[in-house]
Amino acid sequence: MPKYNSLRAAIELLKKVPGQYMETDVPVKPHAEISGIYRYVGAGGTVKRPTKQGPALMFNQVTGHEDARVLIGLLASRERVGLLLGEKPERLGFLLKEAVEHPIRPVVISNAEADCQEVKHFAAEEGFDIRKILPAPTNTPEDAGPYITMGMCYASDVETGESDITIHRLCLQSKDTISMYFVPGARHLGAFREKAEALGRPLPISISIGVDPAIEIAACFEPPTTPIGFNELSVAGAIRNSAVRLTNCLTIEEKCIANAEYVIEGELIPDSYIREDINTNTGKAMPEFPGYTGNANQAVPLIKVKAVTHRENPIMQTCIGPSEEHVNMAGIPTEASIIQMVERAMPGRLQNVYCCSAGGGKYMAVLQFKKRTQSDEGRQRQAALLAFSAFSELKHIFIVDEDVDPFDMNDVLFAMNTRYQGDIDTIFIPGVRCHPLDPSQKMEYNLALRDNGISCKMIFDCTVPYAQKKRFERSKFLEVDYRKWCPEL
Repeated sequence: MPKYNSLRAAIELLKKVPGQYMETDVPVKPHAEISGIYRYVGAGGTVKRPTKQGPALMFNQVTGHEDARVLIGLLASRERVGLLLGEKPERLGFLLKEAVEHPIRPVVISNAEADCQEVKHFAAEEGFDIRKILPAPTNTPEDAGPYITMGMCYASDVETGESDITIHRLCLQSKDTISMYFVPGARHLGAFREKAEALGRPLPISISIGVDPAIEIAACFEPPTTPIGFNELSVAGAIRNSAVRLTNCLTIEEKCIANAEYVIEGELIPDSYIREDINTNTGKAMPEFPGYTGNANQAVPLIKVKAVTHRENPIMQTCIGPSEEHVNMAGIPTEASIIQMVERAMPGRLQNVYCCSAGGGKYMAVLQFKKRTQSDEGRQRQAALLAFSAFSELKHIFIVDEDVDPFDMNDVLFAMNTRYQGDIDTIFIPGVRCHPLDPSQKMEYNLALRDNGISCKMIFDCTVPYAQKKRFERSKFLEVDYRKWCPEL
């Protein structure tokens, strides 16, 4: 497993692996150009074609931000995530499952030891403007504004002191304000904010940008795998077998990630909301994981910025919402959650899980299931029901046998075409809460829906009936060491 705990060390690792990292010194504008370029280089995911998977890309010359760089696509390849976390790509879900089961709590170090506070900017200073300090990009020309898409948002329950970290959509609205979007009822920080607001109190929050990839992946766990009060930084510590280091913020009573490239310190102000596109009036927010640009919200909570600190020559890390980067960040923790829940209920049957690109890492999962005896018939569908319980935002589940590669969607569709009949192998579960960013889950799409974000979930059972497994054996090729003839492969 790689022995590092910072973004810069991760980049140095990738520089040693051909095809995983590249830099450009050609000047680039943060307004739409960065994402426009990376769409062709390596975005993948649900981004409009043409797109592809490619290397992480560092822009060294960002117009208007001469002392900063912008990195995009660090996690936009499952192979690259495997390199960065020290695990085979197909075993990443198991790595994260084990990390959840053996957490290592973060530790706090002094401000003097914290790399993230090498340079300090305070909101009370004349000329302070977060838009000039951070080279935050816009993804498209119609975005509501510059967005922070890879900010690790850290806050604590105002009564219990329990802390949590999640990633949210953050739009720079003015020189010292940021809007923060919460998926209703889906994030721990949302519960913290609502409790503080009910008490009429601001919620201190730090936003750490440019951190160890283990933190970025771990921050994407959700209930029930990590219930409220479970600090996902302890999962990152377990992945690295080394505690994540925090330090105290300078202007608020909260902590931040000590070796982050940037840290924003601020407070979520009670009963303070703003229209997300107040500066552009486009009606649009930014591209989201389903592949569509989300509508601007009419009222999103507001963060009042108190300070920004950063490293010398900092790296702004960003991602494209519908890219393969989101697939990996959202999907791999979901795989771990499904593996954990199904393994508890029926050990040894579930072989693997893949939350694929077509679902943005959230809407679709492929379960590879092994029926060991006749009495296992039907358990594959029970496993799918457990998967819906493990991650409520799943919409579609495909179940395949152990001889089908769940990471190869052509192989999954092979199973669907030869081991599935729609009228007997489809299970419909209508009227279930899913995720509001799916445009087909809007009431104007289906008048029968009781609310936006409600869906008909479906299970596609593409497994062979246990009693007929002999009829469905795939062609048996001669096992040879092909490298004798093709040593370059």
